[in-house]
Amino acid sequence: MVTTAPYGAWPSPIDARTVASHDGRPTFVGVVGDEVWWTEPRPAEGGRRALMRRRADGTVESPLPAPWNVRSRVLEYGGQPWAGTVTERGPLVVFSDFADQRLYAYEPDSGAAPRPLTPVSVVGGGLRWADPVLRPELGEVWCVLEEFTGPRPTDVRRVIAAVPLDGSAAEQRASVRELSDYRHRFVTGPRISPDGRRAAWIAWDHPQMPWDGTLVMLAEITAKGEFADVRPLVGDLGPTAPGGGESGESVAQIEWAADGSLLFASDLSGWWELQRLDPDAQGDGVVASRGLCPAREEEFGGPLWTIGQRWFLPLDNGTLAVLHGRGTTALGILDPVSGELVDAAGPWTEWAPTLAVHGSRVIGIAAGPRRSYEIVELDTCTGRARPLAAEHTDVVDPAYYPQPQSRTFAGPDGRDVHAHVYPPHHPQYAAPEGELPPYVVWVHGGPTSHSPLVLDLELAYFTSRGIGVAVVNYGGSTGYGRQYRERLRGQWGVVDVEDCAAVARALADEGSADPARLAIRGGSAGGWTTAASLTTTDLYACGTISYPILDLAGWATGETHDFESQYLESLVGPFAEVPERYRERSPLHRADRITAPFLLLQGMDDVICPPVQCDRFLAEVEGRGIPHAYLTFAGEGHGFRRAQTIVRAVEAELSLYAQTFGFVRDDVPGVALRG
Repeated sequence: MVTTAPYGAWPSPIDARTVASHDGRPTFVGVVGDEVWWTEPRPAEGGRRALMRRRADGTVESPLPAPWNVRSRVLEYGGQPWAGTVTERGPLVVFSDFADQRLYAYEPDSGAAPRPLTPVSVVGGGLRWADPVLRPELGEVWCVLEEFTGPRPTDVRRVIAAVPLDGSAAEQRASVRELSDYRHRFVTGPRISPDGRRAAWIAWDHPQMPWDGTLVMLAEITAKGEFADVRPLVGDLGPTAPGGGESGESVAQIEWAADGSLLFASDLSGWWELQRLDPDAQGDGVVASRGLCPAREEEFGGPLWTIGQRWFLPLDNGTLAVLHGRGTTALGILDPVSGELVDAAGPWTEWAPTLAVHGSRVIGIAAGPRRSYEIVELDTCTGRARPLAAEHTDVVDPAYYPQPQSRTFAGPDGRDVHAHVYPPHHPQYAAPEGELPPYVVWVHGGPTSHSPLVLDLELAYFTSRGIGVAVVNYGGSTGYGRQYRERLRGQWGVVDVEDCAAVARALADEGSADPARLAIRGGSAGGWTTAASLTTTDLYACGTISYPILDLAGWATGETHDFESQYLESLVGPFAEVPERYRERSPLHRADRITAPFLLLQGMDDVICPPVQCDRFLAEVEGRGIPHAYLTFAGEGHGFRRAQTIVRAVEAELSLYAQTFGFVRDDVPGVALRG
């Protein structure tokens, strides 16, 4: 039996609490002896990240109770927050705790509490650590040190440092050994060669972002455990760096092979491809490299938003576990000699950039259109892939899941625009004949990022109620090669807005969406595109703007963190040369053009997109008669992690659509729109 009811008014078993309890995904998988460890979200526990352990017998536990929160704040977006090894006393794990950002050593089988390894600094944002590499033979852990030297977000330095495992640096900053010098503003953690004689890492500088241009640095490790003969090996920081090339070369990841050669993912060809080089084979100062799987026009790497991401790892038999694809990703095993690549079978269409290997096994984190992110193990001997932990379970009948379509639309000038379209779907409800559904355009953050084709209960929350969703991977998104992502260069606020509008208009023109009931929503950079769209076009009936960028000039002059403080130099243009462009494109200075109702959501502890930008924007909107609501959340930063926040935000968004699109919802609290 199918019941007829207007789009948007359908009942659904997917409520906001279900959405909140399944928000986020596992991250940073690794192997400690025969065990698999990772972190996963706990929305109901204040949004902390729990450290998880799967023992060899298959039992899973969270060894550290609340309030332990295994999460680094390096670059504010974080990075690999833990590393582990096995000692004679059992597992030893070193991790960063979010509350104080100290490194802690933890022996879970000893019964003892974690003990601090690093001190607390009262200067600026303090001392932060990421991408640790345990060196038990030296009694140290080597990692990225981010150290604030003053009160401003840009008063910061980053080096590779060695921290004693005996706790002697817990109160003494001087006991931390600095291994690299401060010649580059950004560094990743070191990768140590199999013979222990060399260290390699990735570095870059302002105004480049790591997907614009990076260098691979190489150092000899002395008998005293110090770095010597530091030199660049491969990569190119681009035209803004002394001696740089025309466009830069982004190396996203490096790893050592067993034979002492260096493996790396470079986008010099226009796609992140895997390369191999011998550090000792140089001619005329040039290091020769060889592509391992050339001319596939697929990505074998991605944007380095968090330090410690991994798209590939070598296996003991000389093959490589690789994450690759175009628009979607697969886990494959690559023979670097023949170039043969065989993918793991399974329902997964997206693999997170985190991998671990143990013998012939590969462990990753993957999801699909009908499966949430889970820990997956591939046995390379048998070719069998299976969920290992955090296994997907259907918390509602999967008949309520959306049925997505991956499509390519024609944007301005006929350019391709990639999107995933999720029509309204309910197994027991249909709309009255002739009614067209409302649609919401979802805009991802970044903007150098990507929306994957995976099950998302927040998205299903809307589609199961009769609201369509179009998730747009606009020009500037990753997964489609460097040329596609560089469409946004100098064009942020133009190309992204146009591409989203092109998808919305196409859906309306083909009769899939109601042209009078289109909306747009996004957070962070997606919040920017949402606000920019509402202030430059009358296409959308309403919008939801979350933790956004609204004032480019403010963001470029001290209102954000160091990592992205010069991001706009490429996205918009050099501030010193085109200051008027910063004003013209900012929603703050176009507030008089907004006519559609909107919902503004903001975390009060956000240091990336601070609340002050929302305050200025609302002051400009005040008195113009535009219905809007502003919800703030204490204790939330950039992105919402707490269950109660997620519930309130999702229900407020549905209320906005009900009031704007004209359907009735009595199952959620209304949000008061004031003009």
